[in-house]
Formats: sequence, structure tokens, C-alpha cells
Amino acid sequence: MEAVEDDMPDKPLTIGTIAKQAGVSVETIRYYQREGLITEPPKPESGFRVYPLETIDHLKFIQRAKALGFTLAEISALLELSASDCDATRTMTQQKLDLVRAKITDLQAMEAALEELVTQCESNQPTDKCPIIAALSDK
Repeated sequence: MEAVEDDMPDKPLTIGTIAKQAGVSVETIRYYQREGLITEPPKPESGFRVYPLETIDHLKFIQRAKALGFTLAEISALLELSASDCDATRTMTQQKLDLVRAKITDLQAMEAALEELVTQCESNQPTDKCPIIAALSDK
């Protein structure tokens, strides 16, 4: 957070400024506002909305959570938990880990099936029916 203050000491934290600092687009911020993940500050009579400095950290939190596979709904739930509610956070994270492991298992099965089809195709004679098309056509 200190680096953000040093980088932009006199610049107001407008939507463009926080987007740049957080490494997201202005449209992403607007989307997060519509989804209730980011609070939109009030617009003054003249000028631009000014965001609190913690909005940048909030956006970075969302981006890191997305990179770990959390959906926006799950991120919203994480944001609602207090920093001291480690049990609930751990439970949510364990559920996400279980889901990721299940997907990995499914992907490994898909890999093996595709590998087998490629192997069958490699040993296929040019006059034979394509084993990949045949396998996909089987009912």
C-alpha cells in the first residue's frame, strides 16, 4: 500500500487511476460495481468520483482470488467474511480445492482417452475408417 501512495501522491484516485494501479480496466471496475464487489463513491456536483485508497487493495484481492479459481459469487462471500473468520474461509477454500482436484481427475481421464484415440489413428491404414471419427460417432 505504501508503494501506491508514493507512486501517486498528488493525483486523485479516480476510476482511471485505480484501474491503472490495480492492473485492471475501467470497465472491469464498473462491472465489479454493478455486481456489488466494489462500492462506487458518490459523484460530486462537479468533477470525478474519488475512490478510497483501499479500493486498489480490494481490486487486487479480487484478481488474486479469480486467479485461484474463485467465482465472483464466491469472492463476494469471501469479502463478506471478516479477516478473523478463518474457519469459514478455510471451509470455502477446501471446497474449491476439492473441486479443482475433481476437475484434474476428469481432465486426466480426458487426456488418456484422447491419447488412446491419437494412438489408434497413428496405426490406422489410409484406407481404413478414421478411428477418432468412428469413436465419436458410436452411440
